[in-house]
Amino acid sequence: MIQKHQLIEEFPEHADRIHELKEKNSHFKKLFDEYDDLDHEIYRIETDSEPASDETLNKLRAERVKLKDELYQMLLTL
Repeated sequence: MIQKHQLIEEFPEHADRIHELKEKNSHFKKLFDEYDDLDHEIYRIETDSEPASDETLNKLRAERVKLKDELYQMLLTL
């Protein structure tokens, strides 16, 4: 099943912390926005709304994982 991977749904136990950091930490907000934009782009490709090669899709997915890992580390340390 094709679905979006919104950060709050990925880490529901950190929803309050995500909201707090989006408001108070500009670097977190920037990365959060990049993650969200990337997730939307991947979703458009997966639903055939936007054509792309498998190679492109795999690169985008890898970048999303990297961003998610970085954001998760920030949730735990900031």
